Amino acid sequence: MKIRAIAIATLVAGSFAGYAQKAVKVNGQIESGNKTVKLYAVKEGKIEEIASAVPQNKKFGFLFYPKYEGFYVIGTGNTASPSDNYNFYFKGGEQLDLTLKENTYVLNGTLNSKENQIMKQWQELTQPIYQKSINFFRIQSTFLDYFPEQEAIVAKSKTFLKDKKSGNPKFDKAIGHFMEMDLITYASNFLNTPRSAHPSIEELSDYYASINTKNISKTTDQIYTYPWGLRSLSGLLMINMRQDKKAFKPGLEGQKIRMEYLVNDTLKGDLALNYLAGLKNYDDYQAGFSIFGKYILTKSQKDRAEAIMSPLLTYKPGTDGLAFSFPDKNGKTITFASLRGKVVLVDVWATWCGPCRAEFPYLKQLEKDVEGQPIQIVSISTDAEKDKEKWLKMIKDENLGGLQLYAGQNNEFSRHYKVNTIPRFLVFDKNGKIVSVDAPRPSNPKLKDLLLAEAAK
Repeated sequence: MKIRAIAIATLVAGSFAGYAQKAVKVNGQIESGNKTVKLYAVKEGKIEEIASAVPQNKKFGFLFYPKYEGFYVIGTGNTASPSDNYNFYFKGGEQLDLTLKENTYVLNGTLNSKENQIMKQWQELTQPIYQKSINFFRIQSTFLDYFPEQEAIVAKSKTFLKDKKSGNPKFDKAIGHFMEMDLITYASNFLNTPRSAHPSIEELSDYYASINTKNISKTTDQIYTYPWGLRSLSGLLMINMRQDKKAFKPGLEGQKIRMEYLVNDTLKGDLALNYLAGLKNYDDYQAGFSIFGKYILTKSQKDRAEAIMSPLLTYKPGTDGLAFSFPDKNGKTITFASLRGKVVLVDVWATWCGPCRAEFPYLKQLEKDVEGQPIQIVSISTDAEKDKEKWLKMIKDENLGGLQLYAGQNNEFSRHYKVNTIPRFLVFDKNGKIVSVDAPRPSNPKLKDLLLAEAAK
């Protein structure tokens, strides 16, 4: 949920109140311009905007209940880059008083939490390389002046946390991982952005030999809790490939090489999705998904895969059908693959749908007419969970034949084929490929002709 906040103390409360007992209050000023200030949460290694404030008289503010304890971002930048965005730590109950300046920020007063005071001290230590790495379009730098500064800051980072305890064990553990990711972000971004001079692999400073993707990709924890986690992981991967003298090959071959640099399967799924998002047609998508789809594990990954795929779908005859699997009326899982060798007619319906019920007599007659042919009729119910018993009763009362499967509302089959109205009939050939995703209804004799013609092939 994204909420627009205007003025200094506008509430951003309602929907997050169940996650934290205490609100965070942010009082802010902005020195130059009147840019919109945004509040971001971290989600799976990226940031997403949850609120925005248009300054009035150079003042802005947020009042919100944190959805989780951890790192958040406030700034005038965007979701693509750390530029003009700054990191903070909230658990609920804090007050943050800050002023946004050109290329940095300052904390005001004495009420800022110990966690955010430590975050500010870390920001001040790394400020020189942040500017040269992230704000490269404003501050010109080459490796000749950057590398010495980076090595000096890396050395200081080893003792930075000595005698710095916030009193919050969760933060005191998280800040170490955050610092490591920050340094990787600056080091990788510096090498992967335009410069007037670029170093050879042999000229890289010592720090680059100590960072690699396999160390930080063993689990999702370090990547997913850092605001620029996936961005930094990809940047470091490019450097590691250069260090290993691996050529940057296009297409599937290149993607297979990149996948070898990650350990965790979920992170491999994120990398695979980045590759799939760059494809321009469904055939290429299918080829990639057939290899990397096993790494797309989480709900958000599956949702993104579907969002990438949907615009590419043409539903052309001869295209592979969706490999669905749903339980039948007895609870046994039926897969699309198990129907290979038969022409498949899929009927998408629901018990509440009058036009669906009107097709029952014709569907029963069609089943009799094609008996003995390699044709399987499959009815997929889109009824809500609460109507599942009603579905089972209707199957019995109406003596419905064929394979009766239950998919429920908002199921993958309906989403894949954009089933917005029912009944909807789809036909697939003996090899599981599309014949028609909008076939005639059983009440139309053309459907029987279509099925028999496919069965004869």
